[in-house]
Amino acid sequence: MREATGLPLLTDVHLPEQCAAVGAVADVLQIPAFLCRQTDLLEAAAATGRPVNIKKGQWMHPEGMAGAVRKVEGHRPADAPPLPPSFARTATTERGSFFGYGDLVVDMRSFARLRAATGVPVIFDGTHSVQQPGRGEGGASGGAREFIPPLTLAAIAAGADGLFLETHPDPARAPSDGPNMIPLGQLERLVRQAVAVWEASR
Repeated sequence: MREATGLPLLTDVHLPEQCAAVGAVADVLQIPAFLCRQTDLLEAAAATGRPVNIKKGQWMHPEGMAGAVRKVEGHRPADAPPLPPSFARTATTERGSFFGYGDLVVDMRSFARLRAATGVPVIFDGTHSVQQPGRGEGGASGGAREFIPPLTLAAIAAGADGLFLETHPDPARAPSDGPNMIPLGQLERLVRQAVAVWEASR
């Protein structure tokens, strides 16, 4: 993938024993939201020396992520290689909190609170934030992709440092997460709008 696109490669890890192998090929290891408090996984990801992005659990308040960041930063090897200028060693990602009847809600105060609590860049997951757990066909997760653009632009205005956006040429045929993906044909326009908001608000 890196060779085809020229872009850095980020991927999830789910078990501590996966981290070394994934760290040998990926540029960034990502901790899924439901695993953000798994100490052994956080420490194993950090031990690779690769940057680690930790998604905030849907039940966590922003300040609760400080412990996860400390675990990662406390187990990073002293001889970890230097990073490109645009990379952070550790980042956190806001993806909404459980609320009510199968929706996630993004509290725009979370970006400032996460940064203050952890001292690391805060990313916004604009696609998983519109996920509707259990509300899709057959009990699968549904989604409300029409809210991806407004939430993304609001998050940038509220201080998010970067974006995580899942896309697919035909989300209805995507193997997973289709209902909360932005169609590939709409991605460029959204990114350009987000950059304009970034420039106007910084």
